[in-house]
Amino acid sequence: MSTPLRTLSDIRAAERLALDALPEHALMQRAGESAAAWIASHFPASGPVWVLAGPGNNGGDGWVVAQALAAAGYPVQVLCAEPPAALPADAAWARQRCQQAGIACVSVWPRDTPGLIVDALFGIGIARAPAAPYDDWIRRSNEAGCPVVSLDVPSGLHGGSGVAFEPTVCATHTLTFLAGKPGLHTADGPDHSGIVTVLELGVPVPGHGALLEPADFADLWPRRRRNTHKGQFGAVGVLGGSPGMAGAALLAAEAALRCGAGRVWLASLDPALSPAQAALRCPELMGATAEALLELPALTALVIGPGLGQSPRAAALLEQALSLPCALVLDADALNLLAARSEWLERVQGRHAPTLLTPHPAEARRLLPETAGMDRVSAALALASRYRSLVVLKGCGSVLAEPDGRWWINASGNAGLSAPGMGDVLAGALGALLGQGLSPLSALQLAVHAHGAAADACVAAGRGPVGLTATEVTDALRQQLNSRL
Repeated sequence: MSTPLRTLSDIRAAERLALDALPEHALMQRAGESAAAWIASHFPASGPVWVLAGPGNNGGDGWVVAQALAAAGYPVQVLCAEPPAALPADAAWARQRCQQAGIACVSVWPRDTPGLIVDALFGIGIARAPAAPYDDWIRRSNEAGCPVVSLDVPSGLHGGSGVAFEPTVCATHTLTFLAGKPGLHTADGPDHSGIVTVLELGVPVPGHGALLEPADFADLWPRRRRNTHKGQFGAVGVLGGSPGMAGAALLAAEAALRCGAGRVWLASLDPALSPAQAALRCPELMGATAEALLELPALTALVIGPGLGQSPRAAALLEQALSLPCALVLDADALNLLAARSEWLERVQGRHAPTLLTPHPAEARRLLPETAGMDRVSAALALASRYRSLVVLKGCGSVLAEPDGRWWINASGNAGLSAPGMGDVLAGALGALLGQGLSPLSALQLAVHAHGAAADACVAAGRGPVGLTATEVTDALRQQLNSRL
């Protein structure tokens, strides 16, 4: 099953209910003791443990951790810059218990060397860069050369958006409380969170998000019978490739072929990529003019946008495509054209066949300017609602969203995907899976996750992340899909 992810508002609401229902200090004690038990099971009681306790209740969790580890025989000291009177009630209670237990507390960075650092400086409430002395402590933690375990979120990281303020802890492990936070898995989060473990603390958190994981796709990709023919695996069209950008359409079409589409038509707007010339590169592709492609009655899915350009002809073709009865994957310039024509919104909203949008952040802002002030999950959900379409907001930790409010974050992939043509490959793969009869949501989930996993496989084989090409990812993507049969 997928790991649940919850928005910060979901988590705060559940926390308020738990605080009302539980005895005083119980939730903080439960969090700190659960974290200490996890640390004790993963790190031996050898070197000194430093607990960095911040000015709020995240710091209070740290004080509970310190007491529990000390009771288990760990050499512990706490770094805290705040006087007891400045702490919230729960944190002050936890600090007092540590002092009564004789645990050392210092307010300046020690001269010796830690064996383990527990980061309990700031939790999900941070909304700006850490101030002194915490900024210095964070930098020193990142240079300490020992494991760093962050409580809830790495200090300096926004738990909702994944934005890392300067500086932010680079944790080796994050023990996050109640439920997974989106910011740990998207934007800057994966660069700072290390290995994430959820400590639920017995508090249910209702919500609609999840982390995409390989087990989710065990039943999505049907095993092919031997008694089949190409007509059973869909007819996919790819329309794009304006002059100078023909490669984008070609990459998408080749990806559709390698991801199992039964037939693939390529229509490029660049005269330099005629059907005959495309066949020299990939003889399995069928060629057509753009206008002829849109008249084909057999299409089960159309990918439109890779290298399409924004010419009047491109706009007219997209307008015609919006009326087709087949599934549509709108990518790249198709999104830019759509963003510039508000009168097309109702046509997209009213389509009976599935529509899937694949924007990167800049395209998302063009489609819906309000997303400029939103975190990635909120932006993807707003787009899905606005266009009544499935959406993948691409980037580190791509966010998938449905109009009904459900959302997912994909954890596969790496920096090698920051290269030309990668989005074209994803669009082609998505068209192929739609053509083969997967539901729109299943096709989107499998395409996004397998695309990232293909890039991970390339890196594992030494072909990236630096210099990884879209063609290499296409070949690895085929291997990923076949490995699931």
